[in-house]
Amino acid sequence: MNLTIFNTLTGKKEEFKPLNPPSVGLYVCGPTVYGDPHLGHARPAITFDLLFRLLKYSGYKVRYVRNITDVGHMESDADEGEDKIAKKARLEQLEPMEVVQHYTIRYHDAMRLLNVLPPSIEPRASGHIIEQIELVKRILQNGYAYESNGSIYFDVEKYHKKYNYGKLSGRVIEDMMSGNRELEGQDEKRNSIDFALWKRATPEHIMRWPSPWGDGFPGWHVECSAMSTKYLGEPFDIHGGGMDLLFPHHECEIAQSVAAGGKEAVRYWMHNNMITINGQKMGKSLGNFITLEELFTGNHKMLDEAYSPMTIRFFILQAHYRSTLDFSNEALQAAGKGLNRLMAAFKLIDRIKPSDKSTVDVNDLSERAFAALYDDMNSPIAIAVLFDWVRIINSAAEGKESMTQSDLKSLKDTFRALTVDILGLQDDADEGSKYAELTGSLIEMILAMRQQAKESKDFATSDRLRDQLTQLGIKIKDRKDGADWEL
Repeated sequence: MNLTIFNTLTGKKEEFKPLNPPSVGLYVCGPTVYGDPHLGHARPAITFDLLFRLLKYSGYKVRYVRNITDVGHMESDADEGEDKIAKKARLEQLEPMEVVQHYTIRYHDAMRLLNVLPPSIEPRASGHIIEQIELVKRILQNGYAYESNGSIYFDVEKYHKKYNYGKLSGRVIEDMMSGNRELEGQDEKRNSIDFALWKRATPEHIMRWPSPWGDGFPGWHVECSAMSTKYLGEPFDIHGGGMDLLFPHHECEIAQSVAAGGKEAVRYWMHNNMITINGQKMGKSLGNFITLEELFTGNHKMLDEAYSPMTIRFFILQAHYRSTLDFSNEALQAAGKGLNRLMAAFKLIDRIKPSDKSTVDVNDLSERAFAALYDDMNSPIAIAVLFDWVRIINSAAEGKESMTQSDLKSLKDTFRALTVDILGLQDDADEGSKYAELTGSLIEMILAMRQQAKESKDFATSDRLRDQLTQLGIKIKDRKDGADWEL
């Protein structure tokens, strides 16, 4: 089964053909670490974690590089304002790298809770200043950049005369030039659409490095071009990130690579769409900005309750990565219930008694679910197939369907591969608790005592045990030969 992915550069789905199989180079833009990770950080992390898992499951050897932006990302895409890290450091009276370390740890903690696998390499922009300077030098030497007052800017208009600036985003340079009036403080640039490759550090700027043009710091776009090719070579297979990075960040990356080396560095561009809240784009200015910690604790005015990390992950996977995803309490609550049903069915497979023959075709699960995943990572269709099999598993547990021992093993292996290995889902009852296995065993023991009481017609004891378990948040579902439970 061949994997197809939607290539933003060509605007169509294409069969994925790695340059040097079985090796795959994957680069994803990571966070700018100046604040707590939020819901918007979760979607690209989970989207490309799914791709990483799917590629590895398919037998590829994946070098996954996800960067940390800890310098050079200014408040405005027009290269104006303060560096975001430096501003945070100034406001909190900290060293910039204290800010970076604090929020990088917070990001990693959140990713671990979401069961996002760590990348193979996680480079920081501040650790690759030399590589960025060398890239800027090559662009200057090739005539596609110019120095102005100690800063280096990319000459977009000159580049566009030979190449196509706007090919990724579909933007027309003539419209951008006519629509952009000269802004105050932009007189260093020949044109307002030119972007910074290197910025001169003013005396008060605390993040600064020596360069051939004086002390300064790199522009935001340079880091990804320099670090992706350092670790993955040129060209490499896949570059991913959120749709919000398509312009200007990724458009500028393409221009930088072509200007420096005469060729594009990326073969497939992939972008996940945005998360909205009640139909609005998430943002601090709108008052609908929710951090992951607030989601996990329920400590936000827009939240009806706390939501587990696995509920967040499942909620995100229920929508195709290229579609917008609207947050609501109702949607998250439904996701939590759906996840519980899915994981309960997985556990139930072990309790199904094998038969001499099967009344269902267990290959259906594998064929349909994997066909969806290999079709541009269509996780919602794969999840729908899993729920088709949740109904079959429940029917089999009630004796309405039958499966042989070998089919039951195949079903369990496939269910595990899809839910755990590829979708990266875990049972919330097990998540983060070293006592989960013991707790499950104790519940099973109490249910066995209840079953014994029922068989002895001691219904008072049976009902009391059921009621006590219910009060503890444990849902009981009776079967002919016992009972199932879930939190």
